[in-house]
Amino acid sequence: MKLKPIVLALLVIGLFISCEHHKSYDLVIRNGIIMDGSGEPSFKGDIAINADTIAAVGDLKNAAGSMEIDASGLTVAPGFINMLSWANVSLIEDGRSQGDIRQGVTLEVMGEGHSMGPLNEAMKLEMKETQQNINYEINWSTLGEYMEYLEKKGVSTNIASFVGNGTLREYVMNYETRPPDTAELEKMKELTKQAMEEGAVGLSTSLIYVPSGHAKTEEIIELAKIAADYGGMYVSHIRDEEENLLEAIQELITISKEAGVRSEIYHFKASGTANWHLLDSAIQLVDNARKQGLPITTDMYMYNASSTGLNILLPSWAKEGGHSKTMELISQSAKRRQMIQEIKFHVPPEKILLVGFRNKQMRHLIGKTLAEIAKERNITAAEAVVDLIQEDDSRIQVVYFSMSEENIKKKLALPYMAICSDAGSYTTEGVFLEQSTHPRAYGSFARLLGHFVRDEKVIPLEEAIYKLTSLPANNLKLKHRGALKEGYYADIVVFDANTIKDNATFAKPHQYATGMKHVFVNGTQVLKDGEHTGAFPGRVVRGPGWTGN
Repeated sequence: MKLKPIVLALLVIGLFISCEHHKSYDLVIRNGIIMDGSGEPSFKGDIAINADTIAAVGDLKNAAGSMEIDASGLTVAPGFINMLSWANVSLIEDGRSQGDIRQGVTLEVMGEGHSMGPLNEAMKLEMKETQQNINYEINWSTLGEYMEYLEKKGVSTNIASFVGNGTLREYVMNYETRPPDTAELEKMKELTKQAMEEGAVGLSTSLIYVPSGHAKTEEIIELAKIAADYGGMYVSHIRDEEENLLEAIQELITISKEAGVRSEIYHFKASGTANWHLLDSAIQLVDNARKQGLPITTDMYMYNASSTGLNILLPSWAKEGGHSKTMELISQSAKRRQMIQEIKFHVPPEKILLVGFRNKQMRHLIGKTLAEIAKERNITAAEAVVDLIQEDDSRIQVVYFSMSEENIKKKLALPYMAICSDAGSYTTEGVFLEQSTHPRAYGSFARLLGHFVRDEKVIPLEEAIYKLTSLPANNLKLKHRGALKEGYYADIVVFDANTIKDNATFAKPHQYATGMKHVFVNGTQVLKDGEHTGAFPGRVVRGPGWTGN
C-alpha cells in the first residue's frame, strides 16, 4: 500500500523524536544557570559530555546521561584559568591542586620569568641545594619534559607554561650582568625556539629579579620575536611597580610593538601608598597602546597585599649574582654595612609580614611583622632585613601590604583584565602547613566571585566568568578551551553564586574556599559535592607553536 506524503512525513518526524528521546551521553548536567564564558547573559539549560568533550549545550530534556547532575539554582561555567600560578613545585608534592581546584581552577599557567626548563647540570644542582619543604628529584632537562613529567606523575588540573627569560639567561650566562654576545644571544633564541616547539605558551620576564632583570630591552625584543613567530605571548612582571611604574609599562609597550607580540602585564598594580595615584596614568598608557592596535592585556590577584622575598629590599648590587653571591657579600663587614645603609622601604616595616623560612629553627617568627622582630631584637628594621636573610640563608617569603582597595576595584573593571593567584596550589595538610602563605593561594578566584562580584557588585558575574575563561584562553590562543561550546574540552565548574566565598586570611591562610560544588577536568570529575575525588585527569596544554602530535 502506498503511503500518502503527509503520513510518511509524520512517520519520519515520529522516528526523529524517538531517536532524540533515546540520545544518550556519558554525563548530563541539568537545569543549570549557564554562563558560557562569552560574557553574554546567562541562560538556563543543560550540558552533555561524552568522554573528554562537550557534546551538546541547550535544552536536552529528551536526552539521557549515564550520570546526571541536577544543577538547579547553580551556575555552570567553563573551568577557570589561573594566568599566573606558582604551582610548579607544589604539584610535584601533591598533584591534587586542592587550593585551586576547590575554587574552580582547571588550568594552571606557570613560568613567571623563571620556568622549570631548560636546565643544565649547574642549574639542577642549584635547584636541589635551595629546596625547602618539598624535596624532589629533577628528572627532566627541558620545559616540555617537565610538563610531561607532571602529567605522567598525575595532576588534577591542566598545566601550561611560559619559558622564562631568567631561566634562558642562567642557562647561557649564569648570573652575569653584561649583555650577551652574538653567540650567547643566538643560544638563548635557539632555546626559546625549542621551548615554543615543545608547547610553551610564550616568553615571560620577571624584571625585578635576577637574572631576568639583567636583560636589556633590546635583548628581550629579540627573544619575544621568537615567541611571536610561534604564535606565543610575551608576559612580564615589569621592571618597576612603584615610582617608575609608567616607564616600566612603556618598556613593555615598546617590546610589544617592536617584536610584534601579544603582551600582558603580570599582576598589574601601583605599589606603595606614595604611588597609588600613578594607576590612572598606567591605565591610560595601556588604553592608548590598545587604541593604536597593540594587543596588550593585564592580569591581577584579588588582594591589597603582594608577596615575594624579603631580599627585594636589598640594593640591586647585592642581588646581581644570585643568592649565593648575596650571602657572600653579607659576610663581608663593609658590604653588610653598605647594604643596611642603602635599604629603602616602599612600605613601612609594620606592613611587612613574615610568612616563610627555610630554617625550621626560625619558623617561630612566622606571623610577625618586620617591625615587631626589629623591636624584639632592639635593632633597626634595615638591620633586621640583613640579619634574617643571613640567618635563614634564603630570600625569606614575606607579604607586603602595599596596595589600595579602591585601585583593586578600578583594575577589575578593565575589559582586558584576567585573573591570577600568583601562588602555589596547596593542601591543608602535611608539608604545606610547615609554612604560612598569602591567602591568595586559597582564595583569589572565590574572592572575585564572592566579595567583588556578589557583595561589592564591581562587575556582573557574566563578566567575571569571561575574565576567568574565554579572555585568557583567547589571549593564549588555546584550542577548544575557555568556553562552553560543543566540541570543546569538558573543563566545567558548577558553583553556588550565592555562597561562594574565600575563607583564607592573612592570619590563617590555610583554609579552602567554599561554594564550589563540582569540577570536571577533561570530562572527569575532580570535585564532587565540594570534596576532591582523587582523580588526576590533568593534561599538558600546549601553545600554538607546538610541533608534536
